[in-house]
Amino acid sequence: MTSKIFIKNVEHESAVKHVTGRAIYTDDISEPRNLLHAAIGFSPVSKGIIERMDFSEVFNSDGVIDVITEKDIEGQNDVGPIFKGDKIFTSKKIEYHGQPIFAVIASSTKLARQALLKVKLTIKKQKPILTIEDAIKKKSFVLKSKTIKRGKSSSAITNSKHRLSGKLESGGQDHFYLEGQIAMTIPQEDNNFLIYSSTQHPSETQQIVAKVLNQKFNTINVKVRRIGGGFGGKETQSFLFAAISSIASKKLNRPVKLRIDRDDDMIMTGKRHQFIFNYEVGFSDNGKINGLRILMASNCGISADLSGAINDRAIYHIDNAYFIPNLHLTSHRCKTNKVSNTAFRGFGGPQGMFCIENIIDHIAHHVKKEPSNIRVQNFYKKNHNNVTHYGMKIEDNIIEEIFSDLKKKSNYIKRQKEIEKFNSSNSILKKGISITPVKFGISFTTTHLNQAGALVHIYTDGSIHLNHGGIEMGQGLMTKLALVAANEFGLDIKDIKLSSTDTEKVANTSASAASATTDLNGGAVLNAIHNIKLELNEFIKKKYKTKKINYKNGKIICDNKILQFKEVISNAYLNRIKLYSSGFYKTPKINVNVKDLSGRPFLYFAYGAAVSEVIIDTLTGENKLLQVDIIHDVGKSINQRIDNGQIEGGFVQGLGWLTTEEISWNKDGNILSHSPSTYKIPAVSDIPKKFNVEIYKEGKNVEDVVNKSKTTGEPPLMLAMSVFFAIKDAISSVSNYKKIPKLDAPATAENILLSIKEIKKN
Repeated sequence: MTSKIFIKNVEHESAVKHVTGRAIYTDDISEPRNLLHAAIGFSPVSKGIIERMDFSEVFNSDGVIDVITEKDIEGQNDVGPIFKGDKIFTSKKIEYHGQPIFAVIASSTKLARQALLKVKLTIKKQKPILTIEDAIKKKSFVLKSKTIKRGKSSSAITNSKHRLSGKLESGGQDHFYLEGQIAMTIPQEDNNFLIYSSTQHPSETQQIVAKVLNQKFNTINVKVRRIGGGFGGKETQSFLFAAISSIASKKLNRPVKLRIDRDDDMIMTGKRHQFIFNYEVGFSDNGKINGLRILMASNCGISADLSGAINDRAIYHIDNAYFIPNLHLTSHRCKTNKVSNTAFRGFGGPQGMFCIENIIDHIAHHVKKEPSNIRVQNFYKKNHNNVTHYGMKIEDNIIEEIFSDLKKKSNYIKRQKEIEKFNSSNSILKKGISITPVKFGISFTTTHLNQAGALVHIYTDGSIHLNHGGIEMGQGLMTKLALVAANEFGLDIKDIKLSSTDTEKVANTSASAASATTDLNGGAVLNAIHNIKLELNEFIKKKYKTKKINYKNGKIICDNKILQFKEVISNAYLNRIKLYSSGFYKTPKINVNVKDLSGRPFLYFAYGAAVSEVIIDTLTGENKLLQVDIIHDVGKSINQRIDNGQIEGGFVQGLGWLTTEEISWNKDGNILSHSPSTYKIPAVSDIPKKFNVEIYKEGKNVEDVVNKSKTTGEPPLMLAMSVFFAIKDAISSVSNYKKIPKLDAPATAENILLSIKEIKKN
C-alpha cells in the first residue's frame, strides 16, 4: 500500500467556502416541496412514570400537522448502536431529563416548537440515581465490570519503600459542535427514503433507520457532504434525530426536517464520561513505580451506548507513556438517570491518562523531585520495559526523544527557576509550569470496525472522481485524500473531485472516529487506484512500448517519451480499458481478546509532549495561560497546515475540558449548563499569545499506512494536561511547594480557589 513520500501544504479544500458562508451543510440544502418540520417534546424530570398525556391543545395549534409517538413506530423503538436501551420515544417510563416522549410535526420549526409547549403531561416523579457513588452502592451498571491484571500488584505495593493513595475526578464535556443535530428525510419512490444527516456514521444511520421503519437496509440512502463538527457527538447520538424525521416522513409521505436548538441539543445528547479514580501506588526512592491498584468508575448515563469500548480504552491508556510492572485495575460502568454519555475525542483515553499523570505528579511531590524527571524515570524503554499491561509490544517508541527535545527547546529548566523566583516575591499572583507526554494508540479497539471502502473514477478528460466512507467534519479529510489521489496520478489537486459520502456508493463503512479515518479511507483510496493502474499500466506498456512508467505533473513519463495524462486516458477508453475501481482496506495486525482485553488493539502509537506556563490569582482563582510549547509526532505529514490546525484545535479543546467546561446538574438530575451562557468553552482570549507548535521532524510511521503519516485527530487533546499540572504547580507554590494540591478537573476558578484555601489550612 505504501506510496512515495509527499508533503503538500495546500489549503483546506473548503476553507474559502467556510469563511464566506458558501459551504453547504444539512440545513443549507435546498428544501423540497411540501417540507414539514419537527420538534421534540422531552421529559422535564429525570425519573418517573407518565400517568397522562393530553395533546388536544397541541393539535389545535397553528401549523400543526401531526404528533408522532411510540405507537407510530413500525419497527424497533430503539437506536442503540450495539446494546439496546436507547428508546426513541417513551410512553410510560421516564429514565432521564431530556428523554423524548413525542414529536410535533408542523409547517415550520417555529410553529412546531411553540405547539409542543402546550402538551399536558402528568408525571409521577421517582427518586433517581445520579452519582457514580450511588450507582456503585446500588450496584447499578450498564455493563459488567472489567478487571485487568499484570504481575502481583498487592505484594509489589506492600514491599515498596514508598506508598501513596488518592482519589480524583475528571468531569464530563459537551461536544459543543458548531452545527447542531439535524436530519432531513425525503420519501422516494417504492417506499425508499433519502436522508441528509449531520452524522459521523452514515452506514449505521442507514441500518438503524431501516430497523426503526421495519425495512431493508437497501431502501435507505444516507448522504453527507460535510458536518459542522462532531468530536464523537455525532457518532451515535445523531441516530435519534434521523430516526424521528424518518418515522414522520414515512407516516405522512412528506419530507420532514428536524433541527434542534442549542439548549435542547445540550439537554438531549450525551457528553464525555465523567470518571472517578481511587488508586494505591508503591514506588522506590527515585520515583519508579513498582505496583499500582486502581478502581475507576464512569458515569455512563441510562444506557450502554458506546460505554463499553470507551471504558476499555480508558483501561488501555491508564499507562500513558509509562511502564507499570504490576497492575490491578477494576473498571465499573455505572448506570444513572442521566442521558447516555457517548464518544468524545479521545474516547476514554484522556480520562485514563489523566489518572496516571496525577499519580506521577503525586509521586514527584512525595519524593521531592522535579515531576519531569519522574516521568522520564518511568517511561517505556526501547529494548526493555516495552510491553504494555495488555501485552502489546511497543515497537515505535520515540517519547524520550520528543520529551527531551521539547524540554531543551522550551527552556523548561530556566523558566522553572524564573517562575520560582517570581513566586517567592509575589504573594497574590503565582505562576506554574509543567511538561507532560502523550502516547496514544491508534485504531478502533473493536476489531471489525477497522475497515473502509472507496470508489475512484477516471473520466475521459483525465479528471478524477473520488468517493469514500469517511466524513469531512472540518478536520481536512477530503483535502488529505485528494492529495493522496493527486500524488498517485501525478496530477494537481484541482483535478480531483470528491463528492458527498453516500451509502449507495460505498457500503458498510465505519464511523469517522478513533483517529483512524485518514488511515482507513486513504488505504482504500490507494487500493482502488492500485486496481486501476494494474490494467492501465499494462495498456501503457504495450501501447507506447515502454517498461518504466512515472506519473508526474499531469504527464506520464515512459522511458524517453512524455505523454499527456488526459490523452493516455482518452486512448485507454477507446481501447476498452477499465478506468474505475472500488478499493478496500483493513487494518493489519489487530487482534484483541475481548474477555481480558489482551492482545494488540492498536496498529501504532502517536506521540507528543507539551510545556504550559500559567499564572493564577490566589484571591479569585482566575488563571491565564501564558505560553504553550508543543512537539507532536505526525509521522510523514500529508499536509502540515491541516496537521498544525488539528494540533492547535485539539489542544484548545483539551484545555476546555480540563479548565473551564463544567457540566452542572441540580439535585433532581436536571442539567443546568445547557447554553453558552452557562457553559464556558475556551475563547480567543484563552489561547496564549505564545503558542509554539512544532511537528516532530524525524517522524515516520513504522507501519505501512498512507504516506507513512500518523493521525492528528485525538492525540493532541491530551497535550492540554500540561496546563492542568501547571495550575497545580502554581497552587503548590502557595505552600512553598511543600504540599500537593487537591484538584479535580475541570480546574475552574472556583475549584482553584477551593484548592488554594485547602492548601492554606495548615
